[in-house]
Parts: sequence; structure tokens; C-alpha cells
Amino acid sequence: MKILAINGSPRGEESATRRLLQGACEGVLAEGAEKVTFDICDLDIGYCTGCGSCYRTGHCFQSDDFEVLYHHLLTSDGVILSSPVYINSVTAQLKTFFDRLADAIHTQRLSGTYGCSISTAGGANAEGVAEYQNSVIRVLGGTTTGSLGVNICGDPMAVERAIPDAKELGSDLVRAIREKRQYPDQEEEHRVMRERMIELVSFNKDLWISEYEYWRDQGDLPRS
Repeated sequence: MKILAINGSPRGEESATRRLLQGACEGVLAEGAEKVTFDICDLDIGYCTGCGSCYRTGHCFQSDDFEVLYHHLLTSDGVILSSPVYINSVTAQLKTFFDRLADAIHTQRLSGTYGCSISTAGGANAEGVAEYQNSVIRVLGGTTTGSLGVNICGDPMAVERAIPDAKELGSDLVRAIREKRQYPDQEEEHRVMRERMIELVSFNKDLWISEYEYWRDQGDLPRS
């Protein structure tokens, strides 16, 4: 079992978010799974230009580090997203990666994958940003098992106290994958999203050639 861990903070070793992500990875390893970690700010990932080439071909025209991280995303059993709060959202670097995943949304490429999320805030809304990251996993077809948001608020021990919760978050992610755990509310969300994406791709089949072929090969669209 492989878990992909993505740190969205640009602060390197000083990052409180990174410390919690490391804790979650300790939980992953304690359950016997493997983990691959990326600091998003060490990668060269360009902005999405909205050209639609990924819809047509299945690949982005840009030659950068996106494909490396995307490959790990598609070949992992689970993913842990993490980011500090930057004006009520994730960091620009992590959001840039998210914006390059439109093709994966249309094809629901994280179906069968599980994930969870971590966020820290100097002030507030860490819980909201962690849930936002989980919503990204779900919109890609994945199932989320939990989240951890830590509002530091001037408390130097806030992150340290949350490390056991981070470890449990990582451990529970692995257990959920092993159990093939189901969440009825998310199952319904996935059903609705899958139907919507199949309908959207079918409507645009003459332009979104690669995506149409993907759903056709899955048996959800007719061969024509």
C-alpha cells in the first residue's frame, strides 16, 4: 500500500504544517504502509492556462514537474494533503497543482482512492481549509476519512499537542483503505458526480476526445 503525502507550505523545515504531516506519515508507517512525500514548493508546476489540451489528449502540454506528482497521485492508494491557511485557503503553490487537475475531475480519477487533510493557521480557519482540501479529494472521486485543523493562535505548543492526532489520522487512513471502508453520504456524492461528469464529457465528446475514450473504455459510454 502506498500513501502520497503532499506538503503545501513554502516554509521548509520551519513549517508547522510539515511537522503535522510528518506525524501523519509516522502513523502511516506504523500501520505497515509505504509513503512518498513531496514538498510542493520544491517542484516546478506552472499555472493552468485553460487550453483544454488535457481534455483532448489526456496530457498537459506543459513540460514541468506536474506529471511526476500526478503519476504518484494516480498510483497511490491514499493521499494526505496539507497546507497552512493563506487568506482563507491553501497556499498558491498547492492551488496551482489543484488547478491542473481538471481532466482528473472530468474522469473521476481518484475513484477508489482514500484521503485526508491537514491545515494549520496562525489565527483561525484551519478546520475550514482542511475540509476544503478534503473537498478537492472528493470532487476527484476520492473518499475522505478525516481531517485535522490546528489554530495556533500564539500557543507555541499547539502543534506539538496535535501530533498524536496527526499520527492517528495517518493510521486511520491506512485502516480505512484496508477495510474498504464505506461512507454512505460520500457514496451518494460520488454517484451524482460520476453521472454529471459522464454526461458532461458525452456532450463534449467531439472536443474532449481523451476523456470520452476513458469513459468508453470504462464501459460507461457507447463506442461510436
